[in-house]
Amino acid sequence: MNAATLRLWQLISPTLPVGAYSYSQALEYVIERGTVRDEPSTLAWLRELLHHGLAALDLPVLLRVHRAWTRGDAAAVVRLSRELEARRDTAELRFEDMAMGGALTQLLANLGEPLPAGAPRLPFASAFAVACANWRISEDDACAGFAWAWCESQIAAAVKLVPLGHTAGQRLLLALGAEIGTAVAAATALDDDDIGTTLPGLAIASALHETQYTRLFRS
Repeated sequence: MNAATLRLWQLISPTLPVGAYSYSQALEYVIERGTVRDEPSTLAWLRELLHHGLAALDLPVLLRVHRAWTRGDAAAVVRLSRELEARRDTAELRFEDMAMGGALTQLLANLGEPLPAGAPRLPFASAFAVACANWRISEDDACAGFAWAWCESQIAAAVKLVPLGHTAGQRLLLALGAEIGTAVAAATALDDDDIGTTLPGLAIASALHETQYTRLFRS
């Protein structure tokens, strides 16, 4: 086993101190509303977010940041990061992205890893891409690992909130995990002008979660 694989495992581990467990990405609201209420509806919701959210925005930006940082183009990393930040539909989603990215950026700095000058805080996908480039993790593996960590975090939230049993959670991981390759391939094929989400339902749910009366997850 090579060192890059071990480093990727480190980045996608639930013990990575970036606070991913604190956020539900509006899942908490759609569960209260009844849109997500059981295992099939959880899978349907997360599948849409994977293919029309992650594969349409986070993963293609991650790819481009990985390539830019690999060739030493710090200005492109900063530009792509600011574009990703600007594409977040709600204050909640932007806060989550920048808080997690800021935590990972700080961790990388504390570990002595090189970072783009002038970018004290990066969105999470950008910070993840920089770490992967530093540790010679391939762009495809970086995207797959990022998607896997997202799936695992969302399913962990669903297990608590729906609630679902742990066996149901493992079935969901198997189902979504089988689609990660398709999501990465779609992200790789996107042209620059086609990057962006098509998830108005997520944007509305996220905005409503910001003022949801009872919340376990941050907004």
